[in-house]
Amino acid sequence: MTAHFRHFLLSIALAALAVPAHIVSAQSPAPEVLLRLDDIGMNHSVNMAIEEVGATKMPISVSVLFACPWYQEAVEILKKNPQIAVGVHLALNSEWRGYRWGPVLGKGGVPSLVDSAGYLRSSGSEFLASAYDLGEVERELSAQVERALASGLKISYVDAHMGTAWATPQLREVTERVARKYGLGISTYFGEDYFTLWGEPVNAKTTVLLSHLAAAKRDTVNLVEVHVAERTPEMEAIYDTNAPEQNAPGAGVVAHRKAELETMLSPELAQLVRTGKIRLVTYRDLMARGGTAAMRRPR
Repeated sequence: MTAHFRHFLLSIALAALAVPAHIVSAQSPAPEVLLRLDDIGMNHSVNMAIEEVGATKMPISVSVLFACPWYQEAVEILKKNPQIAVGVHLALNSEWRGYRWGPVLGKGGVPSLVDSAGYLRSSGSEFLASAYDLGEVERELSAQVERALASGLKISYVDAHMGTAWATPQLREVTERVARKYGLGISTYFGEDYFTLWGEPVNAKTTVLLSHLAAAKRDTVNLVEVHVAERTPEMEAIYDTNAPEQNAPGAGVVAHRKAELETMLSPELAQLVRTGKIRLVTYRDLMARGGTAAMRRPR
């Protein structure tokens, strides 16, 4: 090998080591982020907020409370936003003071699931302490899914409002059976790394989310749970009977949910998506990759 040829090979090796940083970065896949917005259809204020987020055309997932009276408005909004994947927020609770909802099957259809007024119980602990019937749970959760399917929306997944529908091994088995019956995914069953903005300070939500996304994992989907609402008199009156810290003056439910809406609409988040620093995926995408066969019960 001549000295000239050795020099030529060395030059190639050095050039390879000097690949510009932006090219190296481009070769590394951006972390996948799944934004799941919960409690859609709860009321008009929440629906107004999801309409605003939908206008950004970001691919997101939304969990709809099909047991709530405002779900029909949510359906019309979601039909205009096909980039949004839709799930059923399986509800066994109705947690707001002065604003309650009952089961899809009614008090007579599932009497063990309701209080004396016919509403779903206010808290998970109250539900678990009651003499609920697992057969009635399965019938009610199935009815919620069937209402969702009858709406004309493409339903991709289910999850549990307040976590009650999988709060015990027996309840989890019911939820899994319902999902399997209708061929739906289950949120958190795709190995997602879970994070929620729910308890973060009102004034810090955007900063907290950006910090979380800056350290997002690249070997799994990064699930971010969000609750949004517009600031309206309706939301000003909302009082959470389960979370006193969410009812503080100036930092109540309306302030938290409006702040999370502003986070979803923030230019910083939009820039991360636009520049490819993160890649948004939905439960429709996860189902398309591997379907229910890709699901595993979280540990």
